[in-house]
Amino acid sequence: MKRRNFLKIFPAATVTPFVVNGHALRPFANSQMARLLSSCEGVEDRVLVLIQLKGGNDGLNTIIPINQYDTYANLRPSIGIPEDSVINLDGTLSNDDQVGIHPSLLKVKELYEKGWATVVQGVGYESMNQSHFKGTDLWLSGGDGTIANNNIKSGWIGRALQAFYPDVVGVPTSSMPDPLGIQIEDPTTSLGFHTETEHQNVINLSGQDAAGFYSLVQTIGGAPIANVPDSDHGEELEFIMGVEQSTSLYAQRISQVFNAGSNYLTSYPSTNGSRLAPQLQTIARLIKGGCKTKIYLCQLGGFDTHNAQVNGGNPTVGDHADLLLDLAESVKNFMDDLEGLGLAEQVTACTFSEFGRCARENGSDGSDHGTLAPMLIIGKNIAAGVRGTNVNLSNLTNDNQLQGAQFDYRQVFTTLLQDWLGASEDVLTETMFEGYSKMALVDSAAIVSPDCYLPITVGTNDQYLTEKPLTIFPNPASIQAEIGFSNTGSSFEARLTLHSLGGSLVSATNVRVEQDANVFYLDVSSLPPAMYFVRLENKLTGRAFVAKLNVIR
Repeated sequence: MKRRNFLKIFPAATVTPFVVNGHALRPFANSQMARLLSSCEGVEDRVLVLIQLKGGNDGLNTIIPINQYDTYANLRPSIGIPEDSVINLDGTLSNDDQVGIHPSLLKVKELYEKGWATVVQGVGYESMNQSHFKGTDLWLSGGDGTIANNNIKSGWIGRALQAFYPDVVGVPTSSMPDPLGIQIEDPTTSLGFHTETEHQNVINLSGQDAAGFYSLVQTIGGAPIANVPDSDHGEELEFIMGVEQSTSLYAQRISQVFNAGSNYLTSYPSTNGSRLAPQLQTIARLIKGGCKTKIYLCQLGGFDTHNAQVNGGNPTVGDHADLLLDLAESVKNFMDDLEGLGLAEQVTACTFSEFGRCARENGSDGSDHGTLAPMLIIGKNIAAGVRGTNVNLSNLTNDNQLQGAQFDYRQVFTTLLQDWLGASEDVLTETMFEGYSKMALVDSAAIVSPDCYLPITVGTNDQYLTEKPLTIFPNPASIQAEIGFSNTGSSFEARLTLHSLGGSLVSATNVRVEQDANVFYLDVSSLPPAMYFVRLENKLTGRAFVAKLNVIR
């Protein structure tokens, strides 16, 4: 049995702090180091929230081509949205590009007018698969319908996170106590987070009971097995015991950040018993509580609308209308919540579904499995607008399917990974997204500079070295910070200094660095809240190691 089949809760991934080592920092304020770190401020706090619309969202009733309304109505005489009910998303677009949205998406229009929403038209991939299971696997694995990319065993999210943070060891640490990924709601662990190694980097908060997650984990397993057999079975037992130990350590942290967090909106307005709103509310509270998770995956199911897509002859109501209302209301509440918490700068959300629906209705007040569909990108720092043009309803396959994809879904994810989260080219290669052209999805002022791409790569002659990094706990700190440094070489005399963001010296002390583990302490109780840099310099060689320290009150 595969190890992944044993688990529904994965341990946390870890990552060393953001450090750039070995630079003399003279003069600090004018150095490449200072320019690098100051320009990268806030990048490490950015979050991507993926919203999976499970079942195959009907893209043609979500985004309606106004310029082809008559053709649309002929294809959908029963389920097509009446022309007088279609909401024009953007009257400034050319006539041929006029986009209509379902009346349930009024809150999306509000976000669009605020500059916080982007529509990506006609998204798909080569040789689209119309099976729920295979189609979903392809989107989550980063694959497509070609022989070469049709059976990828790992997920693109897991590969990306592992490449972002190559020092992952599968357990929480003082420098990174949070998992790199969190999946919410679905009790089945998503393929998207599967990696090629045993060190998984996601936990599954099924039911959004973040505060009770620690208690839940305590019920898993029993006493460790003293004598593990030397066999395949024994390897599985060792793996599971390691997972239980690290998950237990991580679970307490999740409860802590959830309890430390809060929501600006004490309750998200209910939309017919919303299933998505509680997930997004949980994410907002975790971020507010200090959780540094990079990618969240939540889901809204029920989009397999073969029948009852509309009710009682009124195409504006029914199952699909309810689902789109849940999506729009929940996302708008989420963004309002983040804005009220002062966190809107940090978060971007993106919807996706395994496929769209057939262009022609099926005669049962529904629509069958299809191909192309739109995606929505939501956030304060996105480049609002419509990417692409209306799908061509006169260019259908013999079985009435949309064709002529305008964008590959991997272009969207590549853009968000690099321009939003700061993935280096190496990360994109490890994610298997190299070569996909990026799109204008992130506001130009918020696009991550190449100088800030993660992980920081160095050459043999580069002055920035990442071996022997400093670690800091707690970070943020308010009273005292513990500085950890592991020295594998000879002992040496050093100078430990603290600098402001601009490079001014705040404090300095002489220390001796011994072989193996070293711990030093900094009193920050009298410092004003701000970002600082801790620097440990070998007095003999001049080599220095640097880490960021956030002081709060």
